[in-house]
Amino acid sequence: MNRGLLKFYLKIFLISIFLFLILGYAFYQSRSLLAGPLIDVREPKNGQTIDHQLINIAGGTKNIKKITLNDRQIYVDEFGDFNERLLLSEGYNIMKISAWDKFGKKTEKMIEVIYKQNGDGEGFRL
Repeated sequence: MNRGLLKFYLKIFLISIFLFLILGYAFYQSRSLLAGPLIDVREPKNGQTIDHQLINIAGGTKNIKKITLNDRQIYVDEFGDFNERLLLSEGYNIMKISAWDKFGKKTEKMIEVIYKQNGDGEGFRL
């Protein structure tokens, strides 16, 4: 093999490696944009039985532009955390949390809880 052809193949190989690294890095940096909005509900737990009527709904988000709780807009802090209070009705309750990113992708979380008033009749507490 002549020396000029070997240099040509080496240049092609090095350019290919360089382009592969650039594309890999770009994909790694854009993975959060490709994943869409993320919702993490910390409380209440899905399927939890609760003995007080006023509950705290708390969690975190990433990559969102808008978030709603039961189709009512709620707001997040600078860290992406939300904290809302909700009054439950007796029995089975479903809460729907929806979030959209800046590209219009939507994700939803359904939280199901059961409210059973405790025996002393005092279900509402702050």
